[in-house]
Amino acid sequence: MPDKPILITGVSGFIGSTLAEALLERGDQVVGLDNFNDFYDPARKRANLEAFENHDNFTLYEIDICNSKEVKSIFQQTNPRKVAHLAAYANVRYSVGRAELYTQVNTLGSTYLLEAARLSDVNAFIFASTSSIYGDTQSLPFVETSSCNTPLAPYPASKKAVEVMGYTYHHLHGLNFTALRFFNVYGPRNRPDTMPYIVTDRIVRDQTITLFDEGKMKRDWTYISDIIDGIVLALDHPTGYEIINLGRGEPVQVCDFVKIIEQLIGRSADLKMISAPPSEPDTTFADINKAKSLLGYNPRTSLTEGLESFWAWYRDQTPPQKKI
Repeated sequence: MPDKPILITGVSGFIGSTLAEALLERGDQVVGLDNFNDFYDPARKRANLEAFENHDNFTLYEIDICNSKEVKSIFQQTNPRKVAHLAAYANVRYSVGRAELYTQVNTLGSTYLLEAARLSDVNAFIFASTSSIYGDTQSLPFVETSSCNTPLAPYPASKKAVEVMGYTYHHLHGLNFTALRFFNVYGPRNRPDTMPYIVTDRIVRDQTITLFDEGKMKRDWTYISDIIDGIVLALDHPTGYEIINLGRGEPVQVCDFVKIIEQLIGRSADLKMISAPPSEPDTTFADINKAKSLLGYNPRTSLTEGLESFWAWYRDQTPPQKKI
């Protein structure tokens, strides 16, 4: 058993809890940080931890990453060898008009973690970045060498800032820093503010679904297990400083995405078409050649297979009186 744990921030979230479960299953010690804020129902987050919260190799600390003193204290107590930093305020559209909040939590909070990692001699720091960083580029597919200097909202701007700060910590202090740009992650435990959950829930409840630009926008949907594989590979292969896309590399029109969910549920969606807001790019499309060559990343789950698993989870977690 390793003598130093892997520390996961945002451990109660969709990706964080799934990662913790995977690491515990392979025998790692895991330290989880979370403040259980009310961005969405904290009860959902606590439910995400139920499968492993009492595991002998898991320790949970309820702290805010914006509390620099507490962050440094936890690092000193636990002496982690690796960090998977997933905590953040998410949601591109919600970030519009909330730049101060997103800068405080996503950028400054991440800097506190980088500083604590430097002082604790962490071997690898994995940062959850986002495909939103690419903005509305017309250069497809998205390649990591793109300048990414035109983010469309505070959320991707805050993530870009951390990628840059990560380089500084690598350059000055030798910290192994890998930014993983996630592309449209979906699957069991999806947040209720994400499109897969919203579309499914509103079809089930016979509520109207708003689609931008007649559903012609394209998204590179990536199943949660493929994302987890990529994170674990990055944790296991410190590479100095790298930015790496984690996607599937197969953009799908949003209208076709909705059709798959309609078929799974056996009901038609009530759709309302409006123009896309300025925060939304027309397409997300990952070039995953770098992930394949550096990490051995190989996404395996098709969109249909992934949505089948998501639909099964949705039915299981729906209250009995509302089961489908």
